[in-house]
Amino acid sequence: MAVAAMKALCRDCLWTGEDQPRRCPACGSPRIVAHEELGALSIAHMDCDAFYASVEKRDRPELRDVPVIVGGGKRGVVTTCCYIARIKGVRSAMPMFKALKACPEAVVIKPDFTKYRAESRRILGLAGELTPLIQNLSLDEAWMDLSGTERLHGAPPAVTLARLQARIEAETGLTVSIGLAPNKFLAKIASDLDKPRGFSVIGGKSAQAFLAPKPVSILPGVGPAMAASLEKAGYRTVGDLARADAKALAERWGAHGLRLSQLAHGQDARTVNPNEARKGISAETTFNEDLSGLADLEDQLAPLCDKVARKARADGVAGRVVTLKLRTTDFRIVTRRRTLPVATQTAKTLFAVGRELLAKEATGRPWRLIGIGVADLVDAETATADFFAEAERRALAGEKTLDVLRARFGKDAVTSGRMLKAKALNEE
Repeated sequence: MAVAAMKALCRDCLWTGEDQPRRCPACGSPRIVAHEELGALSIAHMDCDAFYASVEKRDRPELRDVPVIVGGGKRGVVTTCCYIARIKGVRSAMPMFKALKACPEAVVIKPDFTKYRAESRRILGLAGELTPLIQNLSLDEAWMDLSGTERLHGAPPAVTLARLQARIEAETGLTVSIGLAPNKFLAKIASDLDKPRGFSVIGGKSAQAFLAPKPVSILPGVGPAMAASLEKAGYRTVGDLARADAKALAERWGAHGLRLSQLAHGQDARTVNPNEARKGISAETTFNEDLSGLADLEDQLAPLCDKVARKARADGVAGRVVTLKLRTTDFRIVTRRRTLPVATQTAKTLFAVGRELLAKEATGRPWRLIGIGVADLVDAETATADFFAEAERRALAGEKTLDVLRARFGKDAVTSGRMLKAKALNEE
């Protein structure tokens, strides 16, 4: 059977065929992956299922049938949770008190990122045996390009991926979901369609019809504020964007508008690039009312710097480039960047650089959003090994102490007047 003619695959016995049965004709399994383009697709997105919680459940079998939340204390937030907890209404980034109200019987476990990073390396190592074209997005997800690997593995990419999925489960005790498609955008959407232990396919021919009824928020880069802007302009679904004139979208939202038009048509020309470093870590906030004063903008900037720095420390990375982001009242984006002599993972450095960049833009013009981020990421140990990093090391030591206090007593245990002010303004 020609590879391109393959339209169905059994994930249990690896039977393949040109028909699309409900059950495998060889072993009777219902775990059939069927699609007209199955044999012709080679771009995949692999996503570990409830990764941190799954690692904890594997290491503590007594928790197998118990809802598990990985995160801070009662005053912290949910980092992730298992599927049992999700059924009860728990979600990532939910305040812990709300999570425990929704699922009071849950077992809460503090995150162990050293352990999670080790498991991530194991899983990506198995994937790396199949193709060198792997691009990590985070500890628990990656894109893969298996183009041209049929002769090497004696099977089309879909079969190779099914084998990998089974091997990961057998050797690590963890499960992953696979999305297979003609490009990265569609593959990432597909991997989320049938979790956990899923294997879903979105083909190029059917992509636009599949996307059309979905809300615009499904598109990457469309957060709550952008979604509200699009809906106000009459674009509620991806289909609305696909029917719109690309030039009109570009005129209103610039390059982002043109990108949205392409995505709405299921188009994504990005390649799987293993040398493309993680773009960075960032945080932003949209104001309830437009702000123009430097002091008010700094009040909003400070907690974002703290959030980005804590994330960088948790991930064991530091950034050499600081980026300030501002959005005008007509949704135009202004970005300013500065390259640092020493990579940072501290809020102190982020705020110092961010406020200098901000001072040049705070000239009385109203802004509706502010954001801060770090890019050009490097391993944190490499960064602090720099001979000129003594000031950064001192700041880092102090902020790590605060991390310990927050992990023990909750994220609000240590704060500042500026952070409290920003929180109060955003809750009004």
